[in-house]
Amino acid sequence: MEMGEGIEVTEQKEREKGKGKEKEKQLRICRRCKQTYSPSSNNPSSCRFHPSFFVCRRHDDQKRYYELGPEDPPYAAKFYDCCGAEDPEASGCTTSFHVSYDDD
Repeated sequence: MEMGEGIEVTEQKEREKGKGKEKEKQLRICRRCKQTYSPSSNNPSSCRFHPSFFVCRRHDDQKRYYELGPEDPPYAAKFYDCCGAEDPEASGCTTSFHVSYDDD
């Protein structure tokens, strides 16, 4: 390896490190709560979400649960299956780390 090649390799490594830091600074969107967040500020209480579905329980069938659909009758009881909140816009009942669409 010649002297010039060593410098080029070092410069390439420095650029790659810089790209890693830039990626860390980019905002991401959480799959659970749909909020934007910075990975550097992600902590165990950053994300508030419902771990279960907003469901509909028909009054004529108390033993079965259904996901809320557009054809559901207005007399159906609608709530989050995880906590019982009846408002579809209710604040989440669980907190955890944000999970990005980029994470697999």
